[in-house]
Amino acid sequence: MALRDSRRNRSRLLLFISSIIFGIAALVAIYSFRFNLQNDINNQAATLIGADLAISGNRPADAAIKPLLDSLGDKRSEERSFVSMVYFPKSSGTRLVQVRALQGGFPYYGTLETAPVSAGQSFKQGKTALVDKTLMLQFNAHVNDSIKVGNVTFLIAGVLNKAPGQTGISSSMAPIVYIPMQYLDQTGLSKKGSRIVYSFYYQYTKPVNMDKLVKQIGPRLDRAGLNYETIETRKESTGRSFGDLTKFLSLVGFIALLLGCVGAASAIHIYIREKIASIAIMRCLGVKASEAFLIYLIQIVGIGIIGSVAGAALGTAIQHLLPAVMKEILPMTISTDISWMAIGQGILLGVIISVLFALLPLISIRNISPLNTLRINYEDVSLVRDPFRWLVYLLILAFVVVFSFFQLDSWLGSIFFTIGILVAFLILNVTAWLLMKLMRFIIKSSWSYLWRQGFANLYRPNNQTVILIVSIGLSTMFICTLFFIQSILIGQVSMSSSAKQSNMILFDIQTSQEKAVADLTRRQGLPVLQQVPIVTLRIEKINGQTSADIKKDIHSKISTHLFSNEYRVTYRDSLTSSEKIIKGDWVGKAEPGKEIPISIEESFSDRNHVHVGDHLVLNVQGVGMPAVVSSVRQVNWSKIQTNFQIVFPIGVLEGAPQFHVLLTHVSSSKVSAAFQRTVVSKFPNVSIIDLGLVLSVLDDLLDKISYIIQFMSAFSIITGIVVLIASVRISKYQRIQESVLLRTLGASRKQIFAITALEYLFLGALSALTGIVIAAGGSWLLAKYSFEVPFTINVLPAIVLFVVISLLTVIIGLLNSRGVLNKPPLEILRTAL
Repeated sequence: MALRDSRRNRSRLLLFISSIIFGIAALVAIYSFRFNLQNDINNQAATLIGADLAISGNRPADAAIKPLLDSLGDKRSEERSFVSMVYFPKSSGTRLVQVRALQGGFPYYGTLETAPVSAGQSFKQGKTALVDKTLMLQFNAHVNDSIKVGNVTFLIAGVLNKAPGQTGISSSMAPIVYIPMQYLDQTGLSKKGSRIVYSFYYQYTKPVNMDKLVKQIGPRLDRAGLNYETIETRKESTGRSFGDLTKFLSLVGFIALLLGCVGAASAIHIYIREKIASIAIMRCLGVKASEAFLIYLIQIVGIGIIGSVAGAALGTAIQHLLPAVMKEILPMTISTDISWMAIGQGILLGVIISVLFALLPLISIRNISPLNTLRINYEDVSLVRDPFRWLVYLLILAFVVVFSFFQLDSWLGSIFFTIGILVAFLILNVTAWLLMKLMRFIIKSSWSYLWRQGFANLYRPNNQTVILIVSIGLSTMFICTLFFIQSILIGQVSMSSSAKQSNMILFDIQTSQEKAVADLTRRQGLPVLQQVPIVTLRIEKINGQTSADIKKDIHSKISTHLFSNEYRVTYRDSLTSSEKIIKGDWVGKAEPGKEIPISIEESFSDRNHVHVGDHLVLNVQGVGMPAVVSSVRQVNWSKIQTNFQIVFPIGVLEGAPQFHVLLTHVSSSKVSAAFQRTVVSKFPNVSIIDLGLVLSVLDDLLDKISYIIQFMSAFSIITGIVVLIASVRISKYQRIQESVLLRTLGASRKQIFAITALEYLFLGALSALTGIVIAAGGSWLLAKYSFEVPFTINVLPAIVLFVVISLLTVIIGLLNSRGVLNKPPLEILRTAL
């Protein structure tokens, strides 16, 4: 019976279920990408780290640990990395880069990808350098040109295309310059106080149990303040990082699938409403209510399988595009093998969710009685009070919560995600309901007939108001939120470019250079907005406990990483504009002979479980200083200025080894370039951050990330369009009699065309506007409570999106109605009968 009944309606059933295809395609593409990514991480992890074992620290290895470092591995390499300014004599350009001074055969796995290829090894033999391709392009430099690092001028031996673990984004954020280590001291950049990372790379030519090895040496490395990484730990960290990305993108695809299921449920709702007479006749012929229910459930399952298989096939094809879309953030080449596991998951998910959402209209079949053959009234089979309807709602909510839990690995996060989706659905449904109610009172008899007819279609029987506002509104909300968030983040950095705030930061200024650099800045006509001293220290004890004590205390919440990290702090007698005290009392001046009152930042306090009243012993360049936490500060980290986790009062650190930071404001890129050239030529150890460059890099970074998300969001948009097409085509069958009556009464094609255009223009405009308003509200909440920044957005993308979606709705509505408009009334009447 299911097969026979579907013969005349298969094309419409396929149209109903087509709305889930793109949601399934998005999920299968992401699942396939995730499986391939994990396999490639496992296969290429060695090339990401470049060695079997890497050990690093932010201070030179002391005499106690040096014998251990020298005994490890069969092959060894050393690297010193730090940020510094470089100078291109040919173009007189300067740029803050990551300098890596290398010695040995690193990388042992993979290569330094260079042009020419031989430069990856030959640069170590002379006074030559490898320069990142982004720098070469920015300053129009070529091989055999020169680059100045500190006091030494190097010949550019080759272009660095890629280093182990490097991505396109990391290259633009922190371009790399490799130099031979034997020339590091000559650069003058490795003086006391310089912030250098010391790395050691090891390769074992014979098999070795790396897990056993790191367990043996790990405690000694921790005590020496050194971190270690193996191929296995890199696999775990990389897999975890990109696993979070794929989980997030899976949620994006899931939203597209939910959107499609709403469309499918609404389409099946109309389909079942059309079938009331047929079902009532079957009931008269002895078919049980449960059998009638199964007939249509079988149809939905069959079509759901077809739609899921089609979506899985499309997703398998689309996953070939994902590596190209994400290449800027991937540190490796991703394969595009077919994942049968992903295909199986997608098909199973598609069938389950299509049946779940189809159950809402299908359960109405149970209430259709033989009496409906004589009195067709759909309100008689309404399910508002049907307990099974609420059971289906609970099943759908439970499914969304469980699915999102598998993506987020957090019940709290999955519940909030479900609530967010539910709130958006409710707002859009309430908007549609209010519109239908409002239209009954707004329409005036004095209006033009075409206007009255067009707006009346919004609340008449067989209207599409709810389904179109929900589907189009959700799609608009999702993509518009992305634009708003990007606008908020960029706006925060742009605010720092104003004349009232610093937009250039000079750091690594030695104490002996502080006055000279400030005088140079003023001679260039630039203001010295702030000068900040910075001291480096470590934490030795917390409330009398050392790192070893914390490890033994199984009840302690304090992380041992607190003791291995090196902290850069400052001292001052007052708070800055970006700080406020939330716990304890601020003390700006220390009293001799007493514990030093320090202020810590809020997240530092929460993360490390250090609170007001806790006692610390701080190691400042070998000198132990007892301190007590007097206050906890809330810091606005979004402001481009010097912010610190730990702040001392004045009267304590003035005599400690320190370097300084100077903040100024430049009026243009031309002034910035001239100032940087002057500073680099006189003080090569001083590094400069140009906020204008930071803004462009951040903009580029957000563009790349938003491009990835928008690529996935496109599935929601496409699904919304498919739902729109499906619902409008369904309504075409419902509106045939109305069109026949209008044509019979003398309405011209032009008049019917105008009525249809007005209806869809209003639906499209209201749907888009509602989605934009929800997006603005969500963005405001994120700006206020998550980013804690002022709410400022760029309305241009929202206006463009509003216009495009409104016009698209009208065009699709008119194209789907052309079949009715182009046929004579008699032919349409025969079709309807």
